[in-house]
Amino acid sequence: MSDVTCTIDGQTITVPEGTTILQAAQQIRKSVPTICYHPHFTPPSLCRMCVVQVEKSRVLVQACTRAVENGMVVQTDSPRVQRARKVLVEMLHSAVDLSDAPELAAFTDAYGADPNRYGGMGKRRTFPLFDDNPFYVRDYSKCIMCWRCVQACGEDVQWTFAIHRAGRGFDAHIATFEEIPIPESTCVYCGNCVQACPTGALKEKRAFWMEQDLDLKQLARVSNLERREKG
Repeated sequence: MSDVTCTIDGQTITVPEGTTILQAAQQIRKSVPTICYHPHFTPPSLCRMCVVQVEKSRVLVQACTRAVENGMVVQTDSPRVQRARKVLVEMLHSAVDLSDAPELAAFTDAYGADPNRYGGMGKRRTFPLFDDNPFYVRDYSKCIMCWRCVQACGEDVQWTFAIHRAGRGFDAHIATFEEIPIPESTCVYCGNCVQACPTGALKEKRAFWMEQDLDLKQLARVSNLERREKG
């Protein structure tokens, strides 16, 4: 495999052919923001947060999947790139509850995004809270469809395939197959999906209870009593 040489933010770097712009940037300690990308998963190329400007390219390109080319000149934080990321964050705020998304909060501050810029211009994504198993809750009103939970449940990690994408367009959402309860699905409660979620749409139940300021000891007693009653 041959090497290719490119320039990123004025710094020249030589990397193996097939290296992505994101990987090359990380090698020279250039920070490129990501949401859907996870270093242990196949890049889904969905969120567009990692877009960068490539010289002679008409459109911004996604750093997580675009391979470096010989002679490529890349700007990771040009004014055009900053504007694109700012608008992206503002649009996410307009449709999704991001109150539990620290990464998105950091991006909001970094790019001076206005969470209310598009407020009231369209309906928000709202879903009921799914509390159907002993280990975690699902609040898809906080889901940005980054795909990381599906990858963790699927062939990138667990090979369980308990969840997938359902619906189309604005109504697209993550769900179990046929929308069945988690206990009836192939879920093995490994917790990988919860760990992968960047927005709190999937949350470990103990953490959820603590946020609600509930008495964990009392909840444990009630749970034990219910188990005894069910035999």
